Amino acid sequence: MSTPDAPENALTADEGAPGTPGTAPVTPAGDEKALPADVAELSYEAARDQLVEVVRRLESGQGGLEDSIALWERGEMLARRCQQWLDGARERLEDAVAARREEDGAER
Repeated sequence: MSTPDAPENALTADEGAPGTPGTAPVTPAGDEKALPADVAELSYEAARDQLVEVVRRLESGQGGLEDSIALWERGEMLARRCQQWLDGARERLEDAVAARREEDGAER
């Protein structure tokens, strides 16, 4: 299924992609371009799966130049979304470790 603005071969977002409430990644403050809503709403797993498909299609070399450019641009957006999730996960882990250290220090 494609949208009116999307190239014919553009991958679409998984509608209703599962996400865990309260675990959305934090978008970096200096993020120069906002992601389109269909990408910004993707779970990590959905974005990663779509990125794998984009790479597969690009590596097949079967599309024309315009199609390849559109796929590459989509892949860049998907990679940014995955990185946002990973950065958010890293931040949550660092916060949990810091909280644990504070608890351990308070018990002494």
